[in-house]
Amino acid sequence: MSVTPLRVAHQRPRRDPVAAERAAAAFLVALGIDLDTDSLAETPARMARAYAELLTPREFRLTTFDNDEGYDELVLARAIPIRSVCEHHLLPFVGVAHVGYLPGERILGLSKLARVVELFAHGPQVQERLTKQVADWLTTHLDPRGVGVVIEAEHLCMTLRGVRAGGATTITSTLLGTLRDDARSRAEFFTLAGVGPR
Repeated sequence: MSVTPLRVAHQRPRRDPVAAERAAAAFLVALGIDLDTDSLAETPARMARAYAELLTPREFRLTTFDNDEGYDELVLARAIPIRSVCEHHLLPFVGVAHVGYLPGERILGLSKLARVVELFAHGPQVQERLTKQVADWLTTHLDPRGVGVVIEAEHLCMTLRGVRAGGATTITSTLLGTLRDDARSRAEFFTLAGVGPR
C-alpha cells in the first residue's frame, strides 16, 4: 500500500499581536468599557489572542492510501465539531459537519476529514462557502467518485443579537459526483449523516 502525504497550510498572514492588543483596547474603550480594573486590565490581550486562535488553522499532513481492497461504499465521519467566525459580525458560529465520500483509487486517513473541516472553518467565514470549500477541496485532492458535506450550526450573530432566535440552527449541504447525481446514493448519505433524505 503506497502512502501519499501532502503538507497542507493556508498562507499565514502577517500578524502584529501588539497592534491587535492596542486595537482591542481602543475598541473596548470606545464602547464605554473601563479597562482600569483588575478583571479587565488583561482583556485586550486575551481578546487579541482569542481571535488569533480562531482565525489561524493548524497545518496538517494529508495522508492518502491506495484503495487496495477496492472499497466502493460510503465513508462518512459524522458530527465533526466546527467553530468558525461569521465574517459579517465576527461572532462565532458553532456546530457539526458530516463529511463523506465514495472512494476512487485512493482512501483518506480518517482524521483528515476533521482536519479539512478545521482548515476552512478558521478565518472569517460564511457557512455556505465553508460547506462548498470542504467538498471542493476533497474532490480536488482525493478524486473520489462522490463527496457529501452537511453542516449544522448555530450562529451567535443570529441568536445573541438582531432577531435573537435562540436555538435556531442553519443547515447547508454540498453534494458532488455520484452523491449528487444518484438518488439512492444521495438518500443513503443523508440518512447516514442523520439529517434525512433531501
